[in-house]
Amino acid sequence: MEFINSPAARALKLPFCQAVRVGDVLYLSGALGNRPGTLELAPGGLEAQTRQTMDNIGAVLEENGLSFRDVFKCTIMLADMTQWADFNKVYVTYFDPERLPARSGFGANGLALGALVEVECWAYVGKKR
Repeated sequence: MEFINSPAARALKLPFCQAVRVGDVLYLSGALGNRPGTLELAPGGLEAQTRQTMDNIGAVLEENGLSFRDVFKCTIMLADMTQWADFNKVYVTYFDPERLPARSGFGANGLALGALVEVECWAYVGKKR
């Protein structure tokens, strides 16, 4: 097992790693729409937080030599399930429409930092590293 945290993530002293690699799978912790290196959520509501969340995931993937093409499973948590369609409008722009990952989604009555969205992903590492 390999526990992965960027220097910026370590500086925040959060009680978890950004990702853990086990074999050929990189398990990414749930990501929020916080601005990199801070605990401040991106302003602008759900769509802005979703964009920042996905960008944060993209940064962890890139730091590990991966991209959204390597993601095969996502779990989505929304503070308000009535915003599911608004979330999806942003989410799908990060993936090839022919390679959408398997996905689960649910509503939560509270997310860390008062976030509107949290996304957790699994990515296939394979022989890339």
